[in-house]
Amino acid sequence: KPQKVVHLAAQAGVRYSIENPESYIKSNLNGFANILENCRNSKIKHFVFGSSSSIYGGNTLMPFSEKHMTDKPLSLYAATKKSNELMAYSYSHLYKIPSTGLRFFTVYGPWGRPDMALFKFTHNILNKKSINVFNHGKMSRDFTYIDDVVEGIIRVLDRPPANEDNNDLSKFNSLINNAPFKIFNIGNGNSVSLIKYVNTLEKTLGIKAKINFMDIQKGDVGITQADNSSLDEWVGFKPFTSIDKGIKNFVDWYKKFYLNKSYK
Repeated sequence: KPQKVVHLAAQAGVRYSIENPESYIKSNLNGFANILENCRNSKIKHFVFGSSSSIYGGNTLMPFSEKHMTDKPLSLYAATKKSNELMAYSYSHLYKIPSTGLRFFTVYGPWGRPDMALFKFTHNILNKKSINVFNHGKMSRDFTYIDDVVEGIIRVLDRPPANEDNNDLSKFNSLINNAPFKIFNIGNGNSVSLIKYVNTLEKTLGIKAKINFMDIQKGDVGITQADNSSLDEWVGFKPFTSIDKGIKNFVDWYKKFYLNKSYK
């Protein structure tokens, strides 16, 4: 009889959603609906779920705020994450399930997904292979270290939203609702160019990368940056781990896990 649920499972990735859209429908829509139904039947006291910065689409207003428009996703992945927010809101409204969605911004760190840039870059550089840098390096991301994300999740989990019963639709945004529901960005708050990201990795590894500059891929956005003020106001926390420290922690883990043959 769980009292709280943290739902982080999903089919992730913008590019793969173009190759295999069906897996996103199954996992991110049908799977999410199953979680919501179980939360309703179990009378969950707080439901926390992962959303994504991808839902901001081609928005050029920086930093991204929870109040910004999010109804023009550029990929199916982004569309499914926006759908999750809408589905969770409807259940929150109908069944009074306190729910909080967290819009993650390019999470990285030890035990990260092998298809993410840092993982692939590290693997290829160490093996003297070239790396593909899309949009000719003219991309920036709000890279968020995993420990900061976990801290944010734990703090949010301990503070479920209440029903504010605010009927003034002129003030409606993601922080004022007629349901016990909240949405928060959780990013580092700084946009770092992809080239700087690669340069920091090169410095940490002590190896110069062989770079293939590529065109931007379908579904990708040029820049992301989070406004964390709402999260900070709600739970007194905002991510703070620098790129230098985060990449070093990842490289230390990678070398231990993959290059130390005695490590199991």
